Amino acid sequence: MPAIWLIDAYRAGERGQVRALAAALAESLGWPCRTIELDYRAAVILPHILGASSVSGITADARARLAPPWPDLVITCGVRNEPVCRWIREQSGGQTRYLHLGRPWGPLDSFDMVVTTPQYRVPDLDNVVNNELTLHSLDSKRLAQAAERWGPEFAELPPPYLTVNVGGDSGPFTFGKQAAQRLAREASGLARQQGGSLLVSTSSRTSPAAAAELERHIDVPCRVYHWREGDADNPYLGMLALAQQVVVTGDSIAMLSEACSTGKPVFIFDLGGMRRERPVPRDFRLGGMLYALLMRFFWRRLSRDITLVHQRLVAAQRANWLGEPGTRAPLAASDLARTVDAVRRLLGQA
Repeated sequence: MPAIWLIDAYRAGERGQVRALAAALAESLGWPCRTIELDYRAAVILPHILGASSVSGITADARARLAPPWPDLVITCGVRNEPVCRWIREQSGGQTRYLHLGRPWGPLDSFDMVVTTPQYRVPDLDNVVNNELTLHSLDSKRLAQAAERWGPEFAELPPPYLTVNVGGDSGPFTFGKQAAQRLAREASGLARQQGGSLLVSTSSRTSPAAAAELERHIDVPCRVYHWREGDADNPYLGMLALAQQVVVTGDSIAMLSEACSTGKPVFIFDLGGMRRERPVPRDFRLGGMLYALLMRFFWRRLSRDITLVHQRLVAAQRANWLGEPGTRAPLAASDLARTVDAVRRLLGQA
């Protein structure tokens, strides 16, 4: 029987994306999907750099998990998994199709399909699917369930709710004390205009100092959730489901993707440096400064530019900058559905 292997992502931010795609493909094709987690040898980097077909970068125990019968499709993301998936395809005699999600590091002709987003600046080729936003498993059913679960928890706060999803430092952009104060001031002002409340959720990348500064400067009724690892009672989805409008810090394409999928007005918060035409004060971070230099002077493949995502969302009227009039364009065709259709064509299952 045809089968799918998911070589699981080793970074949390990518895990949800590859799992959402694998689950959607398994359902659409009616094929079983096996999830395989690998262990890596940190000192082995040449296969990644050289675009090789190799399992030398994983441990012997991880290698033992890869055995025939080989799958018809293997899905993964991340540079460490690239040589392994090419090796799987080679062992299958070329029968396995290799789908890579996110940033491709090897030559583009070494993948059967690349599914990516604008910040990686991958050219439009026959084997490339350039989606507007990242893939996820959020849908109307999950939102309805979250609204039912969390509605009573926030009932004491005056509606309408303005949900604020907060990320953190990323690439050249920094969410420090200045940005936190400005976000608190601007989001509070918008909620005050509407006579409503703020529902605020931080994330794994939000520093404790910035989160504390944000909460300290909010001056309207609010509920602030401080992210905790492994917390099964995280209200993030409930806050998103109950929102009339959503504010997302511009560093997180994953949170922007989920917010835009709700069809509600979405506002992007500029951490500083995200809009050349309208500069705002920005927090200093040495790593951010070095990344900005990398983007400007070094090989572009080493960096990503999330401002390209912002530009496309604003141009399509799927989002706007916080402080500017809200927009709500009709929901675009699902990036996940588009991707599933493209993969079915690749497999001859259209």
